[in-house]
Amino acid sequence: MSIFEVTMLICFGSAWPTSIYKSISSKTAKGKSIAFLIIVFVGYMAGILHKVFYNLDWVVTLYAVNALMVLIDISITLRNKELDKKSQT
Repeated sequence: MSIFEVTMLICFGSAWPTSIYKSISSKTAKGKSIAFLIIVFVGYMAGILHKVFYNLDWVVTLYAVNALMVLIDISITLRNKELDKKSQT
């Protein structure tokens, strides 16, 4: 475990609730990038796999919580894309 890794995960993790809130309240996918969210999700999954195979410690929990928040944001953004399509018709 590295204090720098923990700090990075806490800092990144603190941004996801705001992003999720914005996605829920705006009800639009404008300004959101599914590709970006998927890339970040894959990065967190890579961190989890590294922890599981090479250096398992409690920090894996931070990776998992962050990945879950990104997955939630992806889901809401996909829903909002559908809402955007419906509002255009």
